[in-house]
Amino acid sequence: MGKGNKVDRLSALPDDILVDILDRLNVPEAARTSILSRRWSQLCAKLSRLIISALDFLPEGVSRSSADISDDELVRINEAVVQATNSVLARRNPGEHTIDLLSTTFHLRDDLPISMGHAVGHAIATHSVKNAKFCVRTRKDDAAEIDDDEEMVIWAREFMLFFDACPIAFGGLTTLNIGNFRFGESDISSILTTCKRLKHMHLYNCDSGDCSTLQVEHANLSELCIMDCRLEQVKLNWLPQLTRIVFDGWIDFQDPLVLGLVPLLESVSLTNIAISVNKMVRLSWFLSSTSVRVLKLGFSSEKIWVQPECPTQGLASVFRQLRFVNLVKLPEGYDLTWTMFILEAAPLLKELYMTVWDDLCSMELDEEKRKNGSYSENKGVEWGSAAADFQHHSLVTLVIFGFESEDYAVNYVRRVMVAAVNLEDVFLYSRLELECGDCQDKKPTRFAWTKRQKISLKKRITAGIESFAIIHSNKTIRADHEAKLFYPQCSHFDTTSG
Repeated sequence: MGKGNKVDRLSALPDDILVDILDRLNVPEAARTSILSRRWSQLCAKLSRLIISALDFLPEGVSRSSADISDDELVRINEAVVQATNSVLARRNPGEHTIDLLSTTFHLRDDLPISMGHAVGHAIATHSVKNAKFCVRTRKDDAAEIDDDEEMVIWAREFMLFFDACPIAFGGLTTLNIGNFRFGESDISSILTTCKRLKHMHLYNCDSGDCSTLQVEHANLSELCIMDCRLEQVKLNWLPQLTRIVFDGWIDFQDPLVLGLVPLLESVSLTNIAISVNKMVRLSWFLSSTSVRVLKLGFSSEKIWVQPECPTQGLASVFRQLRFVNLVKLPEGYDLTWTMFILEAAPLLKELYMTVWDDLCSMELDEEKRKNGSYSENKGVEWGSAAADFQHHSLVTLVIFGFESEDYAVNYVRRVMVAAVNLEDVFLYSRLELECGDCQDKKPTRFAWTKRQKISLKKRITAGIESFAIIHSNKTIRADHEAKLFYPQCSHFDTTSG
């Protein structure tokens, strides 16, 4: 805009471009533009993404944690969310403009969620809504903040009252994020029966009692995310559209999943803290009816809970379509050779990612507590069945986060480079990029920082072997690698919904 030029070039843009710009704002920000002119007020009625969150109405200086919000503020925030939802929906003419996403995040408090449910239910009944999402927050976010299980029981009862009062809203949901609920035995089944359109369900710290079993049947559910739930096992009885399962933390000494009809399942993510008495899990046993393409295994810097398996027809069947494997928080200092069994059983594997990381900020370090909790002193696992002349023809990328110039790590990279005859790139990253400041202060690192050190490391890795792979030892993580650091995660998971 030149000096003295008062031309409003933004308003000169076509409506569809302006609506696309407004769709990138949250609802309160988009609503403020309606005061600019009559044209701008009409644009708000055309928005395709309506994301209304209690977090956008927090008082100045208040953190995003529910525990830091007073009861009066909680009521006021919920009222603001309900008012904003009603206001933005009231401006729209039924059926005129499709709503691609109607997402609401609010607190479970008094009867206000029911008002929210009725507003969303009316929108679903009178407008064309492709996707509707509820993200329900409790009085406390983190499971560690909850004083006793009775709180979870009370919150679950409040949620079920809300659920029973709003069948139209829940019947139209495509995503449901809930957490910190101890349900009755049949409550989750009732939710799934009513939410017929549900595609994404995310449970955080939810169960039906200690060591309960979750049984799931649903015609349209494509993604199920279970985080920190005190479940003994999850039984996926009938899920013809399920493509992704994330199960983080189970309590028992058996396989975490029982798979029924899951013909489209292609992404499996499992994370657990195994103790010394835990049974080693054989992937070929409970994944035998699947053919996954993406596999993430998380070990929380503790004992390896996967049993390496000799190449068998059953294991080959499970891994025959595997393209991407991500091994997260492997304990430091232990032999990595056991992971070769995955390469042997997955002939089409393209990318192998692993993070070797003792996360000191989340690990139990007190020796007495570790002993009382039956934590394992030996976190590694032995594997000596890999054939010396084994060759893998599909692997092109090996990425190791938390690499250190120790013999166990160097020898592992050498072994992969010998076996993977078409390997193109080996990326070795320092662990410093992965950790918080406290972790960095607690332990030293051994990594090739200088040019001379990098040359020395490459010589150690390549001595006596033939490989065309390029070794990259970097401090800064590439953006595409960082995106896959903890992949796969739930695509619609909101960590503030717990």
